Amino acid sequence: MRLRVLGFLVGAGVLALVNLVAEASAMASPLSGKELRRALAGKTIYLSTPLGISVPIRYRANGTMVGRAKAVLVRYVGSPRDRGVWWISGNRLCQRWGKWLDGRAYCYSFRKKGRTVYWRRNDGRTGTAVIAQ
Repeated sequence: MRLRVLGFLVGAGVLALVNLVAEASAMASPLSGKELRRALAGKTIYLSTPLGISVPIRYRANGTMVGRAKAVLVRYVGSPRDRGVWWISGNRLCQRWGKWLDGRAYCYSFRKKGRTVYWRRNDGRTGTAVIAQ
């Protein structure tokens, strides 16, 4: 239930920003699978949420990832931390969390402009994130 609420909040916020993200994304460069691996492996990205709170996700080079949710988000995701796995499939980043997002696997395509990435999930949801240096 909590994950569905988070999904709804993310979806609602994303829908409100779709036009802005679409315009900015159109000006950004798409990333190939090789570029995705280089951009993410060993880095932390800060996923933007509709609540204005960033969620840090650390993509380890060994294909594992760790995420931390701030206290205000825990009631939606159910856990302050989660671990999962990530991999590259074609030109998409795929990932599966242990608990978050009901443990389902999702794949994302990315367009990058500077440190900002514009992502589109395989179910059509979109959003932004920032790659830490």
